[in-house]
Amino acid sequence: MVSCQKVARLRIFLWVGVLFLWLMGCLLGPSARGEASRPVVVLKVRGIIDPIVARYIVRGLATATQEDASLVVLRLDTPGGLDTAMREIVQALLNAQVPTAVFVSPSGARAASAGVFITMAAHIAAMAPGTNIGAATPIGFGGEEPPKALESKAVNDAAAYIRAIAHQRGRNGEWAAKAVRESISLPAHEALEENVIDLLADDLDDLLRQLDGRQVEVAGQRVTLHLRGAPVRRFPMTWLEVIAHGILDPNIAYILLSLGTLALLAEFYHPGAILPGVTGVISLLLAFVALGTLPVNWGGIALIIVAFIFFIADVKVPGFALSVAGAISFVLGSLLLFSPLRPAAPTMPRLRVSPWVVIMMTGLVVGFFGLVVTAAIRAQKRVALMGPQRLVGKVGVAVTDLAPEGIVRVESETWSASVEGPEVRAGEKVQVLAVEGLRLRVRKME
Repeated sequence: MVSCQKVARLRIFLWVGVLFLWLMGCLLGPSARGEASRPVVVLKVRGIIDPIVARYIVRGLATATQEDASLVVLRLDTPGGLDTAMREIVQALLNAQVPTAVFVSPSGARAASAGVFITMAAHIAAMAPGTNIGAATPIGFGGEEPPKALESKAVNDAAAYIRAIAHQRGRNGEWAAKAVRESISLPAHEALEENVIDLLADDLDDLLRQLDGRQVEVAGQRVTLHLRGAPVRRFPMTWLEVIAHGILDPNIAYILLSLGTLALLAEFYHPGAILPGVTGVISLLLAFVALGTLPVNWGGIALIIVAFIFFIADVKVPGFALSVAGAISFVLGSLLLFSPLRPAAPTMPRLRVSPWVVIMMTGLVVGFFGLVVTAAIRAQKRVALMGPQRLVGKVGVAVTDLAPEGIVRVESETWSASVEGPEVRAGEKVQVLAVEGLRLRVRKME
């Protein structure tokens, strides 16, 4: 009897245990599955930090918040950018409602100038081997250091700003301030040793593997990252953002400005072609959008405009002096186009048009106007040969006696004529000396 009671109690304990495990599975299973199904949203930024990039990142963070993403990874490779765009991105990262990580990758990438501020602002800062971070001191766009009095305010403001960001994220604020004041840089492994970043990762998979189970503070709360098995969702720029971001490259803006002007001039010289005119208007509009965002030296713009005026004037003036002056003005304007006299912001890299692009566009502009000048000279010569003037020097036959006036036939046309020198009999050959209104002046052919 006792043995049967023990067996019964054992069965009850087993059933209670199974029921308990089943209940725990019901309670914890969906939660675990929910953590695993929360996506990792990946943004990618390469190139100058501009308003287009800022709007893209803000939009990506908003989308990740709506989707309750487990993590937002910003893959970064930038030489720097506009101060206003950088601050918009930093504010978005500091106030993000989802965990964020800035990953400077792939190998060979950099986070310079504005990139330092953005990297510091994320919950997690990571770099791939072979990358570097730093060099945020303001320099002139021609490569020269700006006057101390002019740069002091910008440097102090940027240094205080980046120290506040680093302090909030628990990173090395002293080094961050030196990156602004002394233009220092660090490779990835030294950045980890100096507590500038949190970890090194070979690639995105390695980054997610290392971050799984890590805790970060988001909106004042400690959050544990559950990334194992989480789906990765790429969040690229729209095609409009890609185009808008692409034209903000100094070389692209310069090419659009030059080609747009040439296209409009081609339409001017050949009215009705339509395609050059439409292309020119679109190119110039895109160029103005880029120039309105980038730091531009308007003296360079003025020199380029003067160069085109010289080229146009040379079409009407004999010789090539104006074309030479135009070529010199065009080259100088191209080199000075992105070299403003005011000091650069600490977040902005040195911008300039590639010398090879300047050489290519100068050759194209000079070649274009060379063809136009040649065509104009040929047109002037053709004008002199049109109408009655084409008969000068031609040989004809006297229809009547010229004593001294009569009728001649030249190139199947009959003209009134007067003879210089000896009289001409009907049937004799004459040569046209000049055209005087509706009368020819001729002489007798020996």
